[in-house]
Amino acid sequence: QVQLVESGGGLVQPGGSLRLSCALSGSIFNIYTMSWYRQAPGKQREVVAVITSGGATNYASSVKGRFTISRDNFKNTVYLQMDSLNPEDTAAYYCNAKRMVPPTIDYWGQGTQVTVSS
Repeated sequence: QVQLVESGGGLVQPGGSLRLSCALSGSIFNIYTMSWYRQAPGKQREVVAVITSGGATNYASSVKGRFTISRDNFKNTVYLQMDSLNPEDTAAYYCNAKRMVPPTIDYWGQGTQVTVSS
């Protein structure tokens, strides 16, 4: 059974940094495209960053240049380095694993809260 376990959220001041981690277990990591999503209160869940098994990345325009997604295929872990955080980044952050070989299935982590406030 595939499981995603996230860690690294918390409270940070504006301008600060956090690094989120998401560890996948129960499957072969490199058949998944990994993504980070976030959902702020009263808003829809939105994609923040994506990384393919080959390391290609894509970012939402709101975080480009501030956030960096990476993956360690030996540790079965994806990371989201978040710099220059601002209050608009406050949200619950979710890790997503999209299986890229049939059957194509999406898995979600439980979410980790990031709060940017002074």
